[in-house]
Amino acid sequence: MKMRLFTAAAAAIALLPLAACDHKPEVVDSRDPDPMAEQLKNAPKVELPPAIKATVSMRCQPGNALVFADFFEGDKIVAITAVKDGPKTRLTAPAAGEPFTADGGYKLVGNSKSATVTIPGKGTLTCKS
Repeated sequence: MKMRLFTAAAAAIALLPLAACDHKPEVVDSRDPDPMAEQLKNAPKVELPPAIKATVSMRCQPGNALVFADFFEGDKIVAITAVKDGPKTRLTAPAAGEPFTADGGYKLVGNSKSATVTIPGKGTLTCKS
């Protein structure tokens, strides 16, 4: 008798935690709505940086100087330096075909084949690649 009572009490105690579980399991679904969907929908369009169209070294006169330049797609950006592998100065143009300029007196008029380049400390140079 004691054994049956003990077994019944043990079974009741073992089932007691299960009696409190009356909720449904949480379902995780990878197709839930994106919490940032509205922000992404209203975000401004991203513009990729332009690719390099031409990298040239140009021989310039007077003085037989060298200018190294990277011309970018869209014809609105060029990066120049007077020292090979030196730091480049980024020049921009408001529209394609207009002169490229940068603060400090930098200016480039032309293209990757022929250009007139003004570099502070070197003056105005006429260059050809």
